Amino acid sequence: MPSTRSEDWKSNPPYARPRDEPFTNTLRGSCHCGQVVYHLSRDRPLASKYCHCTDCQTLHGAPFQWAAIFEKHHVAFDRGVEGLAFYSAADKEPAHGLPCKVSCARCGSRIMDEGRNMVLLFPALVEFEGDEEVKANFAPE
Repeated sequence: MPSTRSEDWKSNPPYARPRDEPFTNTLRGSCHCGQVVYHLSRDRPLASKYCHCTDCQTLHGAPFQWAAIFEKHHVAFDRGVEGLAFYSAADKEPAHGLPCKVSCARCGSRIMDEGRNMVLLFPALVEFEGDEEVKANFAPE
């Protein structure tokens, strides 16, 4: 079970690779400036969605949010964990408290929403490298 103490998040997925199971880099994602880089171990999310709720509109400054849902152990950061910024929407505080928003502290790119067991990644950051079939896996249902 993942740790919940204030700094223990750094040693748990998705911030550290899972120790007890193999992880194969399948897809790569990064923020706009390249400081934050992560890999996915699968090429298909559990689900993908558009959210039009007022909170998502406000927090993303857009009419909707496009998110792909993955279990935390299917995501691993390779670079930039120390350069992440966290925001707890429930507490309206810049803190890593679940659930929370995760972004690059340098360029401000939204990376994901982190929950207790899942993450909602933003597919616009994933490098599909022209593979339209894999990109189609991320289409909202």
